[in-house]
Amino acid sequence: MVARKFTVFLESAEEGGFIVKCLELPVASQGETREEALKNIKEAIEGYLEVKTKLLGSKAKGEKAEVIVEAPSALVA
Repeated sequence: MVARKFTVFLESAEEGGFIVKCLELPVASQGETREEALKNIKEAIEGYLEVKTKLLGSKAKGEKAEVIVEAPSALVA
């Protein structure tokens, strides 16, 4: 296993609690408290990565590469 950081965005929900979205992955969750929302998004990200790994595990043919892009500071802040 490799530890990796993901950026999440927390916002207050109109009906109360928090909505939280991962900026790097198509994953979102919610919680009644900030702590619960962060716990739930962590579980959702782990679940997403587990499923993605199973789906790609036997199909992956090619090479892994990394790219660096310039992003507007408003997106990174």
